[in-house]
Amino acid sequence: MLTHVFGILGAALSMSIAWPQVYRSCVRRRTSGLSATACMLGVAMPAGWVTYGLLISDSFQVVTNTVSSSTGLAILVALLVTQPHLRSGRALLTSAGMAGGVLLAVVAIAALAALPQVSGPAAAAMLGTVLASVSFVSAIPQPLALLRDRTQDLSGISPLRWRLAAGACASWLAYGLGAGQPAVWASALVGLTSALVVNGVLIARRPRRLKASATVCWRHDVVTRSLATAGI
Repeated sequence: MLTHVFGILGAALSMSIAWPQVYRSCVRRRTSGLSATACMLGVAMPAGWVTYGLLISDSFQVVTNTVSSSTGLAILVALLVTQPHLRSGRALLTSAGMAGGVLLAVVAIAALAALPQVSGPAAAAMLGTVLASVSFVSAIPQPLALLRDRTQDLSGISPLRWRLAAGACASWLAYGLGAGQPAVWASALVGLTSALVVNGVLIARRPRRLKASATVCWRHDVVTRSLATAGI
């Protein structure tokens, strides 16, 4: 029963994760700080987990990752529209290489599952191993992009999106452990680590912005008082 609860919680959080970022990127058209590679994988990885869920008849995985893949696609389109330099052939080759590899693996394993001698669970085990392995690499681009350039504009990153991501990954970790699905809990553990790193960076940089804002307000107040005293 507890495993089922974690599955529902993980599904609910996962379907909510991207909406703050969708609003910021698609409505407000702010994409600064987003990693193109991470956004590409944000479409490919959920598509892989949808296939995994279909192979083992796990409705949590299918519904959740269908929504995740759709919102990931919306964010990716917004990124490519607002940052034209990412649409060049060389840039696309760099950012889409890993995502393309994931999709090829998904298609190949799904084709194997159509063979009479390969059962759905056996194909799912293969696909789960691939996705869990890729998750170790796919979790790197966004945190690495933030850590490599400490002066970049982070206004395009939604802090709420990454807080929800941490909660969702923690729930999937518990669900994967309870359901005996190593691919799920291993991938969730990597995602949780990545989300915590991004949250840590966003929190670490927030005081600087607040301090700067407070300094400006203090200076404005001092000038206002000075002018009032001088009768201006």
